[in-house]
Amino acid sequence: MKRFKLDYYLKGLKAHDHVILARAITLVESKRKEDQLVADELLDRIVKIDHRSIRIGITGTPGVGKSSFIEGFGSYLIDQGKKVAVLAVDPSSQKTGGSILGDKTRMEFLSRNPKAYIRPSASGNALGGVNNRTREAVMLCEAAGFDVIIVETVGVGQSETLVNNMVDFFLLMIQPGSGDDLQGIKKGIMEMAHGIVINKADGDQAKLAKQSKKDLLSALHLFAASETGWSTQVELCSALEKIGFDEVWQMIQAFELEMTSNGSFDQNRSNQNMSWFEERVQLGILLELSEKAGLKTIQNELKLKIQQNKVSVSKATAQMLDAIKQQLA
Repeated sequence: MKRFKLDYYLKGLKAHDHVILARAITLVESKRKEDQLVADELLDRIVKIDHRSIRIGITGTPGVGKSSFIEGFGSYLIDQGKKVAVLAVDPSSQKTGGSILGDKTRMEFLSRNPKAYIRPSASGNALGGVNNRTREAVMLCEAAGFDVIIVETVGVGQSETLVNNMVDFFLLMIQPGSGDDLQGIKKGIMEMAHGIVINKADGDQAKLAKQSKKDLLSALHLFAASETGWSTQVELCSALEKIGFDEVWQMIQAFELEMTSNGSFDQNRSNQNMSWFEERVQLGILLELSEKAGLKTIQNELKLKIQQNKVSVSKATAQMLDAIKQQLA
């Protein structure tokens, strides 16, 4: 990767240059120390840029039509005068680390729109269906002047709390008559969702979608009230027929207005930054410790003993932690 100076990225982001935005995201994803030094300075500078976006996380079971919805919804938002960025995370192979990265193909029309930016990236080993640099990518897209930033996750089933901790509005997508799907969706995800969209509410499934909405609203009444006072909304949509986008956007706007009015919007972002800071510090400590030659040797020895059933995992963990404490003393 060609190396550029800090001013190159700052001027490019200010000019809303998509090519430079892409290079900036590649920069923050780089594991090279010299790149990270520039990336850290870049992120420190853009945090002071005064541009407010709405960050939307979208999740749902496979086959629900997330990519089709995002393409249609993104195009609708652009027609409303918005600039839209989509950070689409594809699942990585556990063996090779590779991913399909096909979202630009699935969002063919949106990807060609000059007011849209789509960035597919592999989830790697990160939990929650998002890349471990997704937060930084969100910041860069916001600095580049995008009004709506959509984070499309791998899908329901992983630690979706991580997604919720980097967006303002968390949207869960399901299909009509998704009784079986709902059984597979953890209650925590339902409780986190600020809005639920029943996609594919068209044709023969239109009636079923309306009944699913009634069932969902009844189920949501059983959940404890949100601390912010917001009640989870349910809307119908058909990405195929391009209907329902207006109602979904009105729902998101109503949420933003209510959360801004009661102070929850800014407080939520502040809390997210605190969690992000703690997470990065903990990760940094682990990485620093993992580079200590003595600790690596002890860890490998304990791994071998565990494989040979010479020591329990519990005792090996205690011994490893004791070694770390001695290293830090």
